[in-house]
Amino acid sequence: MGEATLPPSWDGSVVLDLGGDVGALMLLTSSALNGREIELDPEDPTMAHTHSAVRERRLTGGNSYAALYPGLKAGHYRVAGSGQRVTIVGGRVAVVDYEGE
Repeated sequence: MGEATLPPSWDGSVVLDLGGDVGALMLLTSSALNGREIELDPEDPTMAHTHSAVRERRLTGGNSYAALYPGLKAGHYRVAGSGQRVTIVGGRVAVVDYEGE
């Protein structure tokens, strides 16, 4: 049984709990990746990897596509499929353009 594709999110429909050593990542992509899962691997081997689906984000300024990774422990991560290195800082949301396929 496959996972259901989530509908677009709307302006104000996503809430993040940030602070201390917890941050988040918004990985901006093209519309071609809508629904695709993208892995995020911490460089610290004691931390678990995570993944997120790219979704359409409908905002007042226009639509975009992004995968959102909430609740990330501060540190360095690699974005699968791109080799990009991302640094997460507690209390902040890193916004990065996906440089993959």
